Amino acid sequence: MIQVEGLAPIDVWAIAAIIAKAAGYGAALLAMGGSLFVAAFPCASDDVQQLARKIAVTAAVIGLAVLAVRFGIRASRISGMGFPGAVDPMMLGFVWESPLGTAAIWRGVGELLVLALLIKRVVGLVAGLVGAFLIAISYTFVGHSLGDPRWLLAALLTVHLLAAAFWIGALAPLRHAVGRPNGPSILHRFGNIASITVALLVVVGLIFAWLMTGSLSTLLSTAYGWALLAKLGAVTGLMALGALNKWRFVPALAAGEPSAARHLRRSIDIEAVAVLLILIATATLTSITTPPVNL
Repeated sequence: MIQVEGLAPIDVWAIAAIIAKAAGYGAALLAMGGSLFVAAFPCASDDVQQLARKIAVTAAVIGLAVLAVRFGIRASRISGMGFPGAVDPMMLGFVWESPLGTAAIWRGVGELLVLALLIKRVVGLVAGLVGAFLIAISYTFVGHSLGDPRWLLAALLTVHLLAAAFWIGALAPLRHAVGRPNGPSILHRFGNIASITVALLVVVGLIFAWLMTGSLSTLLSTAYGWALLAKLGAVTGLMALGALNKWRFVPALAAGEPSAARHLRRSIDIEAVAVLLILIATATLTSITTPPVNL
């Protein structure tokens, strides 16, 4: 039997931490991705752009709320006091002075800047893009990227998050664009850009996984390794769907095939489910598992 190492005790607060982290990741990625989508697709119709802005702004607001909730969960877990610890001023102060507090400042400022997307001018877009970058940077202050080599892990994580955010933030606007006159051109352009972002995701993910695990044996014998494999499996499925869209469904839509729009929407819906699984796996990675290099 394979012995799984590096798994922290799982209780109700650990589960709450996973849920809150997954929600925070989703909100952050949509906030970043909405900004990137608006910048990358200035030719998109007004309703498609408006949807991207609305999702980004809503996600930013949710992200700010999740930050507050995560402070309470973290205070409860480190104190071992349950709910009293989650509202204890002294424990909350400890959390605020920890790396989570530093990350919260960067992320909070970034998410506030994303709200500027409501201003449909260049200044709003620039603020949104700066906000997206600050949100990505905020994740380098916490989690497994604090290991060595610090600068490389931080750079890899920032690139990884921005590439993932572009893909995830584009899903809903692209689904909406399927039935629009310029939908095929937008989807085709996304496929071209996604070809680059997918390459970044694969390369960065492999390097990061190698730095965190170091060998195949540790990948298969640790909780971190199994959670990472689950995440990579979902990512692989997501990439396969993206390739199917690019090479089959988008050309069919451009050619006017009646069933193409339905197939594309269904594929995007499945991609959204895959993203949810990836977020849960990622939240698990950073909540209850320890990288083999730190065992």
